[in-house]
Amino acid sequence: MSKKNRQRREVAPPTPFEQARDELFQQIMRCEVIGAAPEHQAEWFTETMAYFSDRYPELKPADIKDLRVLGERFVQPPKRAEVEAEAPAPTVEATEVVVTTEPVDATDASEPTFESAEALEGAEADAEEPVGV
Repeated sequence: MSKKNRQRREVAPPTPFEQARDELFQQIMRCEVIGAAPEHQAEWFTETMAYFSDRYPELKPADIKDLRVLGERFVQPPKRAEVEAEAPAPTVEATEVVVTTEPVDATDASEPTFESAEALEGAEADAEEPVGV
């Protein structure tokens, strides 16, 4: 077999913005910002953005603002969950189904049959009556 010469792709080191973004998402998860009260989230983001501006001096104020927007979007609940929470739950009529293994006729002796609970209740009531009374 011949080996194919594959050129390896050189991976560029992450930019300071990408490093800050990844660190922000890690801190959001570690500090459990998701699910916190909105006023606590706002306070946390204000303090964290001040920290990030010191930690990453190469980031411009616009980059810090973009980081905050990304972080605030990250902590929001999914849109689909909000729509489902607002919509009324659909009502479903439940029908009780009982499975029996009694043969319907001689050809289907091994097939289970499905009957409604009402039909079985009537058959059980007939079977519970004493014979010869």
